[in-house]
Amino acid sequence: MGENGHNRQKKIAAVNDFTGFGRCSLAVALPVISVMGVQCCPLPTSILSNHTGFPSFFIDDYTRNMRAYIDEWRKLKLTFAGICTGFLGSPAQAEIVKEFIEEFGAGNGTAVIVDPVMGDYGKYYATCGPELALQMRELVRRADIITPNITEACLLTDTPYRARWSFRELDILTEKLHAMGPEKIVITGIPLRTYLGNYCSERKTAGAAGPAEKHMFRTLKIGNSRSGTGDIFAAVIAADAVNGVDFRVSVRKASRFVKACITRSIERDIPLTDGVCFEELLHLLR
Repeated sequence: MGENGHNRQKKIAAVNDFTGFGRCSLAVALPVISVMGVQCCPLPTSILSNHTGFPSFFIDDYTRNMRAYIDEWRKLKLTFAGICTGFLGSPAQAEIVKEFIEEFGAGNGTAVIVDPVMGDYGKYYATCGPELALQMRELVRRADIITPNITEACLLTDTPYRARWSFRELDILTEKLHAMGPEKIVITGIPLRTYLGNYCSERKTAGAAGPAEKHMFRTLKIGNSRSGTGDIFAAVIAADAVNGVDFRVSVRKASRFVKACITRSIERDIPLTDGVCFEELLHLLR
């Protein structure tokens, strides 16, 4: 890392929105990545008082400031062991993030992790659409690891969404995603009757055309969907990636940690909108 003291510690640039209440996005990624021994450097895409699942919220789009913000990092000659991207509010933001990955992730051995946040339950989120999906595909092509849910995997590959999936269908879906560039893929939140599945696919050799190693990790379905669980999952995967942890081990760890957080939240009767009680369980990630 040369003589630049700023780069003596491993860092992840976390590109996501900052939400003050509701435990999601950067508000969960920062403590998770930090407790796993990696410095987290947030690059905000927007600032919200609370997430959009509440009846009302304040939001300040940060697109106009992102390039100036990045320019200050350029002056400091920062390097990153990882770049992790999450919610992007527009195609314009996706273009800025693409430029950021090309500059700060090129030739440095940087692990690029893309969580292509676009939708759920077979539909786009209200803030997303086909134009953003096209830009998200460009980010996926530059990623080493992607963590889409089953809806997002379908949107990325123009695959019709369905409620039930066979292993053969998931195999075909992950091969389509591998063809876009990423070597490691985990499709999250796959419904398996009383379980939820995370389907993991990994090519051991960069650019290899041979078969990928695939595994399904099941966890018993408990409670209802909560904000921030995908952000926590992706943060664990990102920190483990720069720490050199085996991908399958990382997926299993992230799955178990999210389940533990949901269980604790149910025990404490936390409203669904308020996310998960991850704070008192962070020691499990050390």
